Amino acid sequence: MIHKLFKQMVVSNIISAMAVMLCLLIDSIMIGRFLGVDAMAAYTLSNPVLLVFAGFGSLMSTGIQVVCSQAMGRGDEKTINNCYSLSLMVMAAFAFGGLALILIFIDPVCVLLGAEEGTEVYRLTRDYLVGFVIGAPAFIGAQVLIPYLQMAGRRVLLVVAVLTMTVVDVACDLINVYVVKKETFGMGLASTISYFVAFCIGVSYFAGKKCIYKFKLKGITRGLFVRIIRGGVPMLVNQVSIVLLVYLVNQVLLDVGQKTAVAAYMVCTTISNLGYCIGNGIAEVSLMLTGIAYKEEDRGAFGTIIKEQTKFSIFINAIVTIIFFVGAVPLVRLFLGNNPTVEGEAVMGLRLCSLCFVVSSINAAFRKYYQGIERVRFSELISVLQNFVFPATIVVTLGYSIGTTGVWMYFLLGEVITIIFITLAVWRMSKKRLCSLESYICISDDFGASEDDVLELEIYNKDDIPEVISKTTQFCKEHGEFGRSEMYTALCIEEMANNIVEHGFMEGADNNIDIRLVKKEEELILRIRDNCKAFNPKDYYELNRKQDDPATHIGIKMVFRTIKDISYVNSLGLNCLTMRIRNEKKA
Repeated sequence: MIHKLFKQMVVSNIISAMAVMLCLLIDSIMIGRFLGVDAMAAYTLSNPVLLVFAGFGSLMSTGIQVVCSQAMGRGDEKTINNCYSLSLMVMAAFAFGGLALILIFIDPVCVLLGAEEGTEVYRLTRDYLVGFVIGAPAFIGAQVLIPYLQMAGRRVLLVVAVLTMTVVDVACDLINVYVVKKETFGMGLASTISYFVAFCIGVSYFAGKKCIYKFKLKGITRGLFVRIIRGGVPMLVNQVSIVLLVYLVNQVLLDVGQKTAVAAYMVCTTISNLGYCIGNGIAEVSLMLTGIAYKEEDRGAFGTIIKEQTKFSIFINAIVTIIFFVGAVPLVRLFLGNNPTVEGEAVMGLRLCSLCFVVSSINAAFRKYYQGIERVRFSELISVLQNFVFPATIVVTLGYSIGTTGVWMYFLLGEVITIIFITLAVWRMSKKRLCSLESYICISDDFGASEDDVLELEIYNKDDIPEVISKTTQFCKEHGEFGRSEMYTALCIEEMANNIVEHGFMEGADNNIDIRLVKKEEELILRIRDNCKAFNPKDYYELNRKQDDPATHIGIKMVFRTIKDISYVNSLGLNCLTMRIRNEKKA
């Protein structure tokens, strides 16, 4: 099922990774092509404010994924709802608070950003910030709600929201340029309108009856807030490293080249950020699935996750590399028009950058994977080395020795050195020969149940159920679980699987039920996961258990009487039911 999940999630995650960047990229192109040098300077000066809002959104988004994926692995629906409630409150406080502060202190903010008061650049910077910051609630809200849409399995809605946002932004920018003519204020307002459109599309799910999340103020705690922030810290470390690197590269380019080299670098990185979104999207899928598997102690899932993230990183990014390398000239001209002075440098930089997409994506996926298995310090170390230390060393040494070409080399060489470092670090931690992708799992030998104590089966139709019950019965006998424990396990599978097939299977869909039975110490843990219609057996049982007729819904009542504990979570478009079977060996 991990293979299916990875395949289903990767496209929507890549598109969602582009959500924030698309409007900024479109604004950059439109301003550069239609509004002139002063407007482009104003947009560039505004970037730190935009990055602060985007950085907070990314921090919250990553923290939400960490906390909720771990809760999903534990079957802890309560924590997911508490996280949802808390993140909505924090999102609103930061968005409206930031909006108010920028509007109140707009003049000193512009001066702080480097715009000289009384100049044309100052006016254009002020206008852009006012137009853009009005959309702060939608801008941040979209980032915070994206993980919840992904967890709810609303990938199509997410794609529709992002694509609509892109179309609306382009349309509004063109209306501003040719009709309204409000310069940078109109460009900022165009982004605001597009973000609100996307936000409204996404919110339509949360306001509907099918929303799986429940807003409750009671569950909001300081401890949960700290956990979310802590989960987002690796993303913050990553962003700070990138900002420091950009600053350093600009300084070196000014020393060894000219202002044209800095302009070329700005164009190159702006375009290449779309390529990096591929790797970021794949990495986010890895983080989510790894966090779930880690809390489920599903040791076998880690190897599959690493294989899938590597496969998608290679195949998708290889295609993107070819597109960017071959199409470097027209891509650069989108920003520069016909400017041969800057074009040559920008094209060279973009082509060298495109060569690193595959390796960069693999590194990003490994970084998120190690965060998912709670090797947070290692993940943060990879961020700092990948996004600052290694590339900065190359920029300084090659930049000052061979010029701007040496600077562009950091894109590829920095990523290659990073993957070498990861390999050596994993070899040192595991003290094992690295002979396959599974060697990068980096989990202790005593983690989770051994392969002999785990049985994994799949059900595709009703005819598969008897065979699955037979195999689970044999598994119980081999592990000494005779009598009632064996009978209880068979009863749970038979009742739940038949209910899913009869009431949950959807016509024409790729329906399947994933069965996982684990012998852990002195208990049996049965997990039933399916991609069918949403159904919570716990709620259904509570609704019907007090009925006078004891024969009504007898199957599900018998299941609940035979288990010690049960948890249910609906996430990623899947029903996940985890049951701990009573350990009664004597018949």
